[in-house]
This record gives sequence, structure tokens and C-alpha cells, in this order.
Amino acid sequence: MKYIITGGKKLEGEITVSGNKNAIFPCVAAALLTDDEVVLENVSDLSDSRVLIKILSSLGVEIKKTSSQLTINASSLKGSALPKDLMTKLRGSIVLVGALLGRLGKVKFYHPGGDIIGQRSINTHLEGFKSLGANYKKNDLEYSLNFRQNRKNTKIFLAEASVTATENLILAAALGKGRVIIRNYAKEPHVLDLCKMLSKMGGKISQVGDRLEITGVPKLHGVKYKLGCDFIEMGTYLVAGAISGGEITIKGLDQGDLNPVLEPLKRFNLRIRKNLGSITVLKSNLKAVPRLQTNIWPGFPTDLMSAAIVLATQSKGVTLCHDWMYESRMFFVDKLISMGAQIILADPHRSLVYGPTKLRGRILDTPDIRAGMALVLAALVAKGESVISQAELIERGYEDVYGKLKKLGAIIQRID
Repeated sequence: MKYIITGGKKLEGEITVSGNKNAIFPCVAAALLTDDEVVLENVSDLSDSRVLIKILSSLGVEIKKTSSQLTINASSLKGSALPKDLMTKLRGSIVLVGALLGRLGKVKFYHPGGDIIGQRSINTHLEGFKSLGANYKKNDLEYSLNFRQNRKNTKIFLAEASVTATENLILAAALGKGRVIIRNYAKEPHVLDLCKMLSKMGGKISQVGDRLEITGVPKLHGVKYKLGCDFIEMGTYLVAGAISGGEITIKGLDQGDLNPVLEPLKRFNLRIRKNLGSITVLKSNLKAVPRLQTNIWPGFPTDLMSAAIVLATQSKGVTLCHDWMYESRMFFVDKLISMGAQIILADPHRSLVYGPTKLRGRILDTPDIRAGMALVLAALVAKGESVISQAELIERGYEDVYGKLKKLGAIIQRID
């Protein structure tokens, strides 16, 4: 699949933000912890979510999708082995491990796949499961986990504030006996979505100071739960409006904390107007910031760094962009340089971006979800036509890119 984009068009209008991509996996996994029906609302229609549905179907789970709603019934859950061919396609599928371990006491899985943006170890997950009382065996990329003893009160300090490790431990500890205390846990909105959902299902989860406490319960019941908005998509379209010189209103926002995205973008002199349930980016005189660095939440999210680099190319001055989380996050900037961007790659984690620069259309390949969307942003302001191949990777993380950009006035074609 490819996008063909003719740049230089001012983007204007309204779009509705999709549900949080990163909340789909843990909340679907939570549905495996009960025999009752679970209904999830505000679920984005993404290629990743369609693969997730295939994984659940292979386990005997009944799942129906209508519009942005998933209805899940795991009463006929069978088997504890996750399919290799599907799991190796999705990094997010790792959270199914905690759910199956919590529900069945055992699980077999393969090292999950996903974007190639640096080494993604699962050691934090494995060490956490061991602390819960699980044994594991490893044969190359295949793992087997099982509980051979009753879980007791456990205190866990995560080696890193990993989002998926935090979610996995919550899922594994929600059922059963004992209390689990996790410190240095991830606090991203999708982690909070999981905690809220499990609490509505009868789970006992609380935040006490810097600790997350999970007290196991014998049974969880069904629930209807609405996922939060995708703050990464919101930030991406704010950048699109700012660099194109247009005015875009993004609707469908919830009451979650969006400041970790908004405040760093405002430093680029984005003019933003907030309303109840929506936000508008106005025509802005963009200025560089001395340093933009990613961090764990509530820091600036790593998934927005690629878009922010494009923003920096259109901002007056020099910006040091620093992403310490992934050693390959910056490795797409050569494509921006081929379009005319002035960027110096200092090392795998840092780049110096000089702006504003005039970009030119090019034929480009999508390296990963976030870098691919950044190339779309660059193409929107570039002179002439750009062709972005492997656009199916972009659609793993962004719902209806073509439709939303078309609605905003972009000159774009989508060719299968």
C-alpha cells in the first residue's frame, strides 16, 4: 500500500480523535479474566487490533466487532499457548501473557514482534512474573510460564517503568490470593485505563503514594468500558495543523491529563485553544526549542518524537531532539534529509534539527509506525509530490489516516 501526497496545502477543519491504540491490548487482555461478557467502546479500527482479534479467536474466545465496539466472551477460553505466527507480528500481544497466566496459571508464548526501532527486552516482565511465584523456561524465542505455588504477598520494584510489564503484572495479579505492591510502575493513560476497567469488574487496585497495590479477588465480572482518547494521534494532528499553517479542531477528547503532550508542543509556539472535549491549533509562528527530550509519563512520550522532529524542521532556530528510550528512533531522519531537512544525527539517541527548511517531495519507504506518520507530515508541507510506500505500517497505529487527512483538505491518494 502507498500514499501519494501533494504538499503545500493548508489543512483546515475538524476531525474526531480515535480511541487510544495502546489501551486496546491490555483492556482486551483483561476481558480474558472473566467468563462474563465484556464490551469495549471507542476501539480504533487498526490492522493491529484485527490481528489481536485473530489471536483471541484462536483461543476459543467469542469476539464481535461493530463499528468502534468490541464484545468479548472468554467463557470458552481454551488452551494456554499463544499462536507464534500471530504473536510475532504484535509487540502489544505480550500483555496476553499476564492475562492467561492469571486466568489459567500457565502460558506458552513466543517473543513478541512489532516495529524494529531498537532492542525490546522482556526481562522486566520475566523478573516480575518470577516475583509473583511463576517459573519459566526458555528455548530460543519460546517461553513457558506457570504458577507452581500459591501466590503470596509480594513487593516488586521494576527495573524500568515499563508500560507493558506493569500491565502484565496487574493482569497476572488481579485474580487469586495475596497482595502485590509494585513500585516504579508506569503511569501512562492506557495503564490507568486498565486499572479503571479492572476496578469496574470487581478488582481491587489502588494507588498509594508511589506504589500500585493489587489485591487478588476470586472472581471478576463483566463490564462495559470506554477506552480513553489517543493522545499520540491528537499530538500528531496538532503538528499537522501547525506546520501547514492551518486551523484544525480535534474533537472527542476525554478529561485525561493531556499536558505531557500539549506543554512541550506549546514551547514551539503553537497557538492552542482548549474547549470542553476538543482542542484547536491556530495559525502559529513556530519557534525552535533548545531541547526536547522524551521521558516516561508524565514526560513527553517517545511515540511523538518522530512527529516532533518534523515540527522542528519548520520552526525557526535549532532544536536538540533526544530520545533515550530507543536506539533506532532517530534512524529515519536520513529520509527527511533527502527531502531537504537540515539535521545532524549526533548519535543513535540525539539529533540537531535546524529550521525552518523547505522540504521537497520524494519517494520514501515507511520504516515503522511513528516514523511513517512523520514522513506523511513532512510530505504535507513539501513542495511537489511524495510517494510513501509500505503505508500499511502506518495504519497499524493510526485509524483512517487517508480519510481524516482528506477531510482536512490534504491532497492525498491511497493505493492498495
